[in-house]
Amino acid sequence: MTVNRPPEAPTPAPPHRSGAPGRPGTPPHRAEAAPYRVGRARSVLRVVAIVACLPYIGLKVAWMAGSRLGIPEGSALLDGGTLLRVGNGATVLMDGAVIVLALLLTQPWGRRVPAWLLVLPMWVASGLLLPIMTAFPVQLAVGFLGGGGGRPGGEGNSEPFLDPWVFGVVYGGFIVQGLALGALFALYARERWSRLWQGRLRELPTGPTAPALRATAVAAASAALLPGVTHLLWVSGSTAGLHVGRAADRTSDFYVLEAVNLLFVVATVVGVLLLAFRRSGRLSLRLPLVLSWAGSAEMACWGGWLSLAGLLGAGEAADRPTTATVLTYAVQMLAGALVVTLGAYFFAERAAASGLPTDVGVADPAAADRVS
Repeated sequence: MTVNRPPEAPTPAPPHRSGAPGRPGTPPHRAEAAPYRVGRARSVLRVVAIVACLPYIGLKVAWMAGSRLGIPEGSALLDGGTLLRVGNGATVLMDGAVIVLALLLTQPWGRRVPAWLLVLPMWVASGLLLPIMTAFPVQLAVGFLGGGGGRPGGEGNSEPFLDPWVFGVVYGGFIVQGLALGALFALYARERWSRLWQGRLRELPTGPTAPALRATAVAAASAALLPGVTHLLWVSGSTAGLHVGRAADRTSDFYVLEAVNLLFVVATVVGVLLLAFRRSGRLSLRLPLVLSWAGSAEMACWGGWLSLAGLLGAGEAADRPTTATVLTYAVQMLAGALVVTLGAYFFAERAAASGLPTDVGVADPAAADRVS
C-alpha cells in the first residue's frame, strides 16, 4: 500500500553538505560522530603520568647544572664528568618520552599515529619500567622484614652512591608512571586494535606463516635458556659469571632482582610457546600476548640497559662485566627481539585476515568519542 504525502506537507530541504549529525542524507557513521573529548578517568591518568615524571627530570636537570642534591661525599657520580652529563641528558629525554606518550594516548592526533611509532616506544617503556615496578616493592618489603640491605636495583653499598631518599622518590615515580601509562595504553589498544587480541587460542586460524612463527618461537625459547639458567644460578647463590666487585656486594636486593629477571624469562617462554603451538585451546588470547609482551620487553630492553650501564660504568678491572655477563645479556636481548618480531608478524597476519589495518586510526569513527 502506498501512502501519499498530504498536499500541505512541505517539501524536505536538501541535505546540508557539511554532514552535520542528525540531518537528512548524512551517512550513519557521520551521524554518530561527535567532537573528540577525553573522559575524567583518562584525563586523571594523563596528569598522573606527567606529574610522576617531574621528580626524576628535576633531579637530572639539577645534576647537569652542577647541583649535588642527593649525592653524598665520595660518590662515583661526582667524578662522572662529561660522560655522566651526557647520560643524564639522555635519561631526561627518555623520561620526557613518557610525557609525549601520555599526550599521544589521549589526544586526537594520537589516533592517526602509525602503529609502530606508538607500539615500539611503549614496548621499550614496558621493558624499562616493569623490572622496577616488580622488584622495588619486593626489595622494600624484604628490607622491612630484616633482609640484607643495599642500594635498590640489586647493587651493594660498599661505596656511597646516592642518598637513600633518592631511590624512593625516583623509583616511586617510575612505578606511578608505569601504572598510569599502562592503563592509558590498555584503553587506547582496546579502542583501536581490540579485534586483533580478543578471542581464544582455539579460535586462531592456521595461516600460511604458521610454520615460520613456530620456528621463530622455538628459536626464541631456545635462546632464552642461557639467560634463564644464568639468572637461576645467580638467584640460587652461585657467583659463576659475576665480576669480583658484584659478587662481593650481593645483598637481598641482588637476589630479588635476579628472581624478577628469571620470572620474566619464564613468562616469555610460556607466552611465545602458547601463541605458537596453541595447546590450551580454551585459554584467552590475552594471557599469552601479555606474557610475551612483558617478558620480551624486559629481556631485551632491561638487558640492554644493564649491558650499557655496565660497560659505561666500568672503571676498575674488578668491576668490569665478565664475558659470561656480557654474553648472557646479549643472548637475552636477542631472545626478546625474536619474540617482538614474531609478535609483529602475528598481528600483521591477524589484521590482514580481519581487514583491519593497524597503521591508521580507530576503525570506528565514533569510538574516539566513547572515551573513558
